[in-house]
Amino acid sequence: MANLQAGRVSMMETRAQISIRGKQTEVPAIRVENADIITTGKWLKMAAIKDEDYFEGNLLSDPATVIVRFREHGGKADIFSFSQRIPETSPKFDYPLHWDNAAALAVSSYSQWWENLSQETRRNVRLAGKRGLVVSAVPFSDNLARGIMDIYNESPFRQGRRFWHYGKDFETVKRDNATYPGRSQFIAAYAGSELVGFIKMVYVDKLASIMQILSKVAHQDKKPTNALIAKAVEICAEKGISQLVYCKYVYHQNYQDALTEFKRRNGFKLQLGLTEILPQRVVATLLEARSRYYASRLLRPTQDHAVVPTSPNDPRPA
Repeated sequence: MANLQAGRVSMMETRAQISIRGKQTEVPAIRVENADIITTGKWLKMAAIKDEDYFEGNLLSDPATVIVRFREHGGKADIFSFSQRIPETSPKFDYPLHWDNAAALAVSSYSQWWENLSQETRRNVRLAGKRGLVVSAVPFSDNLARGIMDIYNESPFRQGRRFWHYGKDFETVKRDNATYPGRSQFIAAYAGSELVGFIKMVYVDKLASIMQILSKVAHQDKKPTNALIAKAVEICAEKGISQLVYCKYVYHQNYQDALTEFKRRNGFKLQLGLTEILPQRVVATLLEARSRYYASRLLRPTQDHAVVPTSPNDPRPA
């Protein structure tokens, strides 16, 4: 994108807080219509809609206009990226794009979802109740935040990697989980008075997107994550939500991943992206060609351009 004249600063430019690997980071932001356009990156600057996965409505009916207004207010970036939301799976705009995949569960009724589950998955949901778990929708509160903090601090490692949220204090946990208060739905799994698992969903138009789903390793025998998913489907069906989205379906073409298998067993389907079905050598060739294309575009600063990635952080259950 073209840089504006040196020294021109917009009164609309502010700073915004975003989460990067569980840590709050401040980045430049410019208000365009009803959204904040943030800029990240040191050498290659990327502009994007803040919290795009949870943005309601359709800001980008005309991306070119958004780019012009971003520049008019002092915005400087090399690439402006935006994504399309499920169920839109065909490109709407003539820009370079990157295909990605998502895990989505089409919701019609709880009974239909239940009937399509395997016997083993049904058994796991029933097992949660038999072993004393109580699962229900709950409001966000200090007590819930303390329970979430306790789950975060159970272990510094999860699934063989350092856990981003380990060691956070109460005020940080409360602040991080208090986002989207009017559109968030918390579901809690209790063993007695102990919170052993929770889901945070955010309603986005006719979708419900899972922002976090986490449970205590010490209580995995009670199958809290299965019970939480079941309650999420039940609530979505009651509210007329058409899709429950659980971030990516597969990572790095690893279809044998335990998380991918968990999603499959619980009824999530693969919304397939092109890079997930092509042979790796073909993907490598395409990525190399794309890199050359972007490099040539960046050498022509008078042309605006955008790419279309989708890369949410997946809240992986323990």
